[in-house]
Amino acid sequence: MNRDWIATASTLSQALPYMQRYAGATVVIKLGGHAMGSDEAMRGFARDVVLMRQVGLNPVVVHGGGPMINEMLRKLDIESSFVNGKRVTDQATMDVVEMVLSGQVNNRLVQAICEEGGKAVGLSGKDANLMICEQTHADLGFVGTPVAVDPTIIRDLHAAHAIPVIAPLGMGRNGETFNINGDTAAGAIAGALKADRLLLLTDVEGVKDKSGQVLTEIDPKIIPDLIIDGTIAGGMIPKTETALAAMNDGVRAVVILDGRAPNACLLELFTDHGAGSLIRRPRA
Repeated sequence: MNRDWIATASTLSQALPYMQRYAGATVVIKLGGHAMGSDEAMRGFARDVVLMRQVGLNPVVVHGGGPMINEMLRKLDIESSFVNGKRVTDQATMDVVEMVLSGQVNNRLVQAICEEGGKAVGLSGKDANLMICEQTHADLGFVGTPVAVDPTIIRDLHAAHAIPVIAPLGMGRNGETFNINGDTAAGAIAGALKADRLLLLTDVEGVKDKSGQVLTEIDPKIIPDLIIDGTIAGGMIPKTETALAAMNDGVRAVVILDGRAPNACLLELFTDHGAGSLIRRPRA
């Protein structure tokens, strides 16, 4: 008998306890723009999400789209200004952000999941008052921070065996449209759902120590110290802060992992060794 067939069967058998463990669990996945860099990567991610739904999980996909937004702004010759390294989202930029996120990126993801046999439904945080926002800072324009999240529409879609695919946009109390950081949006949604897992897919292997080794499990209590001593720096700071906020809102655990790795979500959920950096409170 072919050794590859035997290995495949063995892998499936070993995954059974994890499938049982996560049956009925809600898993929120933040897919970053760089992890959506190719059609092949998109198909692979879509297949993994469909498999998760097939074995009884309730996945929620929240996507970014920074590289696609940057490309469209260049094509339209719209110049961006920055404050402390953060893009100012004026009205012209906001129009492009909404067009790219809700149109191009969201539709592409929904189509990829449907092509793999799933039933995906695309929406944004503006739909059904999913995310109500306040302006993060006046200097940044239409950048918002979620202050109220109503996950009813997500639960309704799960009840219909559908996979929600969410663009990180929100509505202000006066009807404005706000751009939300993708990690922040995913964390807020995961917290509102009391998700079992929040998976933050990025373009690095996880949180690394000062020698460059991935920290496979992190006690959330030490994260502030790791930020102070420089172990956690740059773009990893907001990701770990998102993890802490989500856990404070009731998420059981957060994983920061490399979205470019094939089957990254399946490796994390259904194998002994997992993938990336797991952030959770130590078991009693």
